[in-house]
Amino acid sequence: MTRDLPAAQEFYRAVLGWSFRPTSLGDEFSVGLLGGEAVAGIGALASALRTAVAWTPYFVVDDVNGATSRVRERSATVAVGPLAMNTGRGALAADPDGAVFGLWEGRIIPGWSIGKGQGPARLELRTRDAFAAAIFYGQVLHWAPEGKEGLEAHYEEDRVMMRDGERTVCSLRGGAVGSAPDPRIRPRWQVSFRVDDVDAAADAALAAGGEVAAPPSSPPTGREATLRDPDGGMFTVVGDR
Repeated sequence: MTRDLPAAQEFYRAVLGWSFRPTSLGDEFSVGLLGGEAVAGIGALASALRTAVAWTPYFVVDDVNGATSRVRERSATVAVGPLAMNTGRGALAADPDGAVFGLWEGRIIPGWSIGKGQGPARLELRTRDAFAAAIFYGQVLHWAPEGKEGLEAHYEEDRVMMRDGERTVCSLRGGAVGSAPDPRIRPRWQVSFRVDDVDAAADAALAAGGEVAAPPSSPPTGREATLRDPDGGMFTVVGDR
């Protein structure tokens, strides 16, 4: 969600090479495309809303009313909705530590999936207590419900990896799984997009009026940098170089 939709489209076109098309949700929402495939959505914030500009993951649920009830039952917050839209119903919520996420019941864009095609390369919750977060999201979203196939949790050092077979759908990272929560972390969901050249993307972000929040580096997972668009929306770019 952004304050200025046309300006945001120009920024992501310059930095990530996206093109855009309108959707059935109206003029205030567009889908970013790369190579003709859907990557992500950008929507215009209503001027009356004081919501921060941010990239927010939306998780598909069978029943958004039931999911929002489970959010509230676990001392978390439902900030908006559920609201009826042309293709479904959505809600915006925050987990007990304040990380914002969305819920969606309805039609989705074919092929829109984390880690597949041109979609986001990865989705990661950066939180204080990864184990507690995994329990919360598992209960709210019915991950790996008893007696049914679903996402499975795999614990790797300081991360909980949620996997669908061999594919990692998202990860939850905090302190070590058995350690005390880290009070220095401001919980948030972080989305990563693929680029051919991480350094070039960082340069393009600066040239387009954005910021480099974390300069290009090469952790074991590959080259990456964390950027902010001109409205403050934070995201990560990842690539081989």
